[in-house]
Amino acid sequence: MSIDVITLRYGPDDPTAALGIAPRRWEPFAGDLALPGVLLGLGERLAEAAHRAVHTKLGVPADAILAVGQVATFDEPHRDPRGPTLSIAMWAVVGPHGTDSATWVPFDAVPPLAFDHNQIVAAARARLAEMLWKDLTFTRALTGDQFTATRAVDLTTALHGTKPDPGNLNRTLAAIPGLSRTGERVRVKATGRPAAVWSFTQPTRSGPDASA
Repeated sequence: MSIDVITLRYGPDDPTAALGIAPRRWEPFAGDLALPGVLLGLGERLAEAAHRAVHTKLGVPADAILAVGQVATFDEPHRDPRGPTLSIAMWAVVGPHGTDSATWVPFDAVPPLAFDHNQIVAAARARLAEMLWKDLTFTRALTGDQFTATRAVDLTTALHGTKPDPGNLNRTLAAIPGLSRTGERVRVKATGRPAAVWSFTQPTRSGPDASA
């Protein structure tokens, strides 16, 4: 069973959520770009395998992996030329870190990938778009404890593929437990009005659902 990871980076220098991919070292598809993936080890938990894939295949430091979770299982019998194999797709969010070995691309510019990884990316994008602003472990790993309305628009656009209606997005944010508008405004761009700042006031819920 393989674990393939949709790894997202959305740091201060990223105008959109970026997806981590890297060349495969071994056949099949040696040299082709692919999602970071590993075979599930004996007795290994899914979250542990996802951490291992992101660290070893993308070169992301272990302490920069903020959160992981499960997306879906892919069982198309011809997805791997070596024979039928299941792929459990996981998501991971990484924070700012130094040099890594990954190529980071936006969802709208994902190149051809090995195996069925383009289909996995497309399906995962739809699922993660549903999770945004609902799954607070996933959301806060991306936004941090405080973010501007501009960043909220950019992140929603990156996952959904279309720009949200500002009024609807504001209502969505206002309905999130533990999230409040601070009253502060920050100029994000050289032109335009300063953006409102939103802040989480409660700790992220911990437990099994935070990483599985």
